[in-house]
Amino acid sequence: MATSKRDYYDVLGVAKDAAPDDIKRAFRKLALKHHPDRNRDDAEAEKKFKEASEAYEALSDPAKRQAYDRYGHAGLSGAGLHDFAGMRIDDIFSMFGDLFGGGRRGGRGGADLEIDIELTLAEVVTGAERTLEFARNDYCDECGGSGAAPGSKKQNCPTCGGYGQVEQSTGFGFLFSRVVTVCPSCAGRGTLIVNPCRQCRGSGRAPKERVVNVKVPAGIQDGQAVRIRGEGEPGEAGMGRGDLLCTVHIAPHPFLERHRNDLVCRMPISLTQAALGAKVEVPTLDGRAELTIPRGTQYGTVLRLPGQGLPDLRSGRRGDELVQVVIEIPKKLTLEQERLLREFAATEDESVLPESKSFFDRLKDYFSGTTNNK
Repeated sequence: MATSKRDYYDVLGVAKDAAPDDIKRAFRKLALKHHPDRNRDDAEAEKKFKEASEAYEALSDPAKRQAYDRYGHAGLSGAGLHDFAGMRIDDIFSMFGDLFGGGRRGGRGGADLEIDIELTLAEVVTGAERTLEFARNDYCDECGGSGAAPGSKKQNCPTCGGYGQVEQSTGFGFLFSRVVTVCPSCAGRGTLIVNPCRQCRGSGRAPKERVVNVKVPAGIQDGQAVRIRGEGEPGEAGMGRGDLLCTVHIAPHPFLERHRNDLVCRMPISLTQAALGAKVEVPTLDGRAELTIPRGTQYGTVLRLPGQGLPDLRSGRRGDELVQVVIEIPKKLTLEQERLLREFAATEDESVLPESKSFFDRLKDYFSGTTNNK
């Protein structure tokens, strides 16, 4: 009986509406976690690695993903998916290339890596430092990154003679042309590994743990990244390493909301505080601050606390805290409070509902015709 395949979204641990970058990050995380070189005593590691690779190939292609979303696994029949179960691990790494790095590759240089950092608003004021632990695809310790077994050497590719390119002729007569393409045998490297390294299976790379410290400057915005040079993955043929991009996310604050370098706080006050004026305590990132509510303050009025905002990333100058006043009307009144408010209403000559006449009493009078219905 054939074993049914798992849902590709479940395999990668992402939602069905996940963005392409989220799918890429999830795949890279699983690929490094289940890489057989890191799980030599785990017989299921290679199976999970290949399962994640299959899921990524299907979901990373827009057309294949659309077909899968509509028809499931049956929609990918004949779509040209690779048979990952029969592929070698290093072939899979070569197939996806820099996608395992989770970043961008310039030419044949090393891939950038991405990692997320969460800061509080208070840390945005002072700046912060984090110790980051992550895995990257690094040079194999056994072969030093060559991919060849220790003591053996790579040989020139017999197809291209070590040039990495081949020339093809097409047409005839005046339509004759020559086209230079990447050598299909060595993939442009110019050499072939006859005796591959047992540690990395000829890929020259192996997952390794890395610990680095990063300093996040004060005033950084949500979504900005701090770049650490040379902490990405190594490039090919001696090219430099990529970088580590630390993307900053600002955690929400229970009372304060960021607007550029200013902070906004919605402050509820009572009707009497708005009418008569008052002094209230307002939460700030530096603790409590006293704020004067002027007499006759209206709903939505914005009061300013200078220098209580966030620092500018370049100048270091702090913004302000903007306190928006929200007047709360009490839903329940004591008898004394209601008496005083009615006396106040009388001085305003404002019409208010009579104290003894309930809504249902007035409704009864309305239907009986004892009130003016016009």
